Amino acid sequence: MSAIAPEHGSPPKRRQVLLAVGGGIAAYKLCTVASTLAQQGQSVRSLLTRAAEAFIPPLTLATLCRQPAYTDQDFWQPQRGRPLHIELGEWADLMVLAPLTANTLGKLVHGLADNLLTNTVLASTCPLLVAPAMNTDMWEQPPVQSNWRQLCQLPRIHTVGPGAGRLACDRVGTGRMAEPAALLAAIDNLLITGGQRDLAGKQVLISGGSTREHWDSVRFLGNPATGKMGVALALAARYRGAKVTLIHGPMAPADLDPLDQVQTQGVVSAAEMETALLAQLPQADWVVMAAAIADFKPRDFFPGKRPKAHLPPALPLAAVTDIAAQLSQRKTPRQKLIGFAAQVGDILPPARAKLHRKGLDAIVANPVDQPQGGFGSDLNQGAILIGDRPPIPLPLGSKLALAHHLYDALLAVG
Repeated sequence: MSAIAPEHGSPPKRRQVLLAVGGGIAAYKLCTVASTLAQQGQSVRSLLTRAAEAFIPPLTLATLCRQPAYTDQDFWQPQRGRPLHIELGEWADLMVLAPLTANTLGKLVHGLADNLLTNTVLASTCPLLVAPAMNTDMWEQPPVQSNWRQLCQLPRIHTVGPGAGRLACDRVGTGRMAEPAALLAAIDNLLITGGQRDLAGKQVLISGGSTREHWDSVRFLGNPATGKMGVALALAARYRGAKVTLIHGPMAPADLDPLDQVQTQGVVSAAEMETALLAQLPQADWVVMAAAIADFKPRDFFPGKRPKAHLPPALPLAAVTDIAAQLSQRKTPRQKLIGFAAQVGDILPPARAKLHRKGLDAIVANPVDQPQGGFGSDLNQGAILIGDRPPIPLPLGSKLALAHHLYDALLAVG
């Protein structure tokens, strides 16, 4: 079978997202979220509490969403048709409540509804993504923490944040609302899964990015892998309910921002990657090896920068340990080991050979010689090979969509 030809498949279904904006300075972040979702082609509506109107004018969200923004003034007006909170609650495929204040948190936990936002929450059954934001002392109050724990136990509730950092009050601590990138990552995942947590109870260990094999302190052998596929795999598993650990090579800090509630560990060399993965292996149910790990390293290391005049005419190399094969030898029957194979030309024969040679349970073959996809791209494509079953084609799409396709395939075979 030749390389999978680029194909976009059918267009993604237009989904309906309701942004419920609470009263807090962090509300400004919803402008980026609203604009991005609308540009993606999603249908976005918004509603604001009375306090939220002090931070964002409804006209701003209405303009960004290309649809009306609703307020409590609309809620209390006589209705010509169905009540507004009922119509909005039934309309939404996903509801996003941000910033979630201590006041609204308490209302949600106790089933109270005295404004458009809280009434709409009670009138809806779709997944509800909440992003808390408040002063650190407020967040740490025992009643607030008790309410938070109770809210998180509700099946339809999904959370992102809060993070730590400098707050609007100049306090440094926990209570900072998630950034737009993390909110958008959560929204993307929940629109794909519909809020289903079919990986709950599993621990998923993922490797991502590249490794660097230094031959002096400033020069190294490497490859163009950015870690985007590893991040997508981690996000997909996290929002499907798994406990996730990502071991990654050097990456820009901003690329890791969306990884809320994911344990991350940075490494540089293949040896460091090997040590980290072997340490985490006993706890893992699934291990997904998406990192582009070096096959060879310089035989000798020179501390400092070797002068150009002293560079050798040839760089002696040594083989790097095959980490996937090591993991295969050490894993137990309950564990699954999934590899990735970046290939050119006819991608399936070498990928299938790698699947059997390394004792993998599954492998994802990616064509890296296509105009879209591969290293550094937000897109990917290829095929999934599981044992001796026929390949499962992966049409060109986002790396997040590919991650979910992979998990769907693994769950389907048990």
